[in-house]
Amino acid sequence: MKAIRTLLGALAALPLLAGAAAANPYAENITARLLPGWRQADGRHVAGLELRLAEGWKTYWRVPGEAGVPPVFSWRGSDNLQSASVVWPRPVVFDQNGMRSIGYVEHVVLPLVITPRSPDAPITLRGDMMIGICDEVCVPVEMRLTGVLEPNGGHRDPAIAAAMASRPFSAQEGKVASVDCRVGPGRHGIALQVDIDMPSAGGTETVVVESADPRVWAADADSARQGARLTGQTELMHESGGAFALDRSALTFTVLGRDRTVEIKGCD
Repeated sequence: MKAIRTLLGALAALPLLAGAAAANPYAENITARLLPGWRQADGRHVAGLELRLAEGWKTYWRVPGEAGVPPVFSWRGSDNLQSASVVWPRPVVFDQNGMRSIGYVEHVVLPLVITPRSPDAPITLRGDMMIGICDEVCVPVEMRLTGVLEPNGGHRDPAIAAAMASRPFSAQEGKVASVDCRVGPGRHGIALQVDIDMPSAGGTETVVVESADPRVWAADADSARQGARLTGQTELMHESGGAFALDRSALTFTVLGRDRTVEIKGCD
């Protein structure tokens, strides 16, 4: 199945809610809601983006896999906003017509950690997003939401807290003993093998490789475990098709398992 990479419509904007626009024949399969969350003692605000999909429909993790559509977020136009980041809960790996995809089935809450310019003032959040959804077809859907996050309002939402608790373990939390990389020439770029010494994350493990350079793309890795060592093999390619320098310390390796996810920064 080939992802359709043209926008088919938009979702209409409502305060604290994004709903489906009638112009998009697929938009009715997803709804979104901004969970207002709470302001922390350090001044940051924790909110949540709740996505609900029709039965059988899926949406994607930050690295969607071979058959997925990567999500894109923009918070331009927000007031009292210094930065905003998405905390990605543990996704699932699923097959789409023989190709691997990574994401969420039917429902997910994405925590948003927001740093305001003024911690004691409200935040007016305006988000423009492109979210990929997939069933028999894979399509990107534009979404827009707006909400006011009060400095003293809200509460510790259990849905957001549960999603935060599902975020990846650090290398230390995952008991990673070592991470070794070997590189060489590949068919289209740089061939990479990473050997990770760590306990099993449970079930069939998947290694996902990300470069810090958005212009460098990593193919789906082949993953295999032998004893305490998990190996991932992939190829990294530049969007230009030309040569590039690889900073191994800036690579991110995410191990997706049945029981937990472990995120590792850099390798030797």
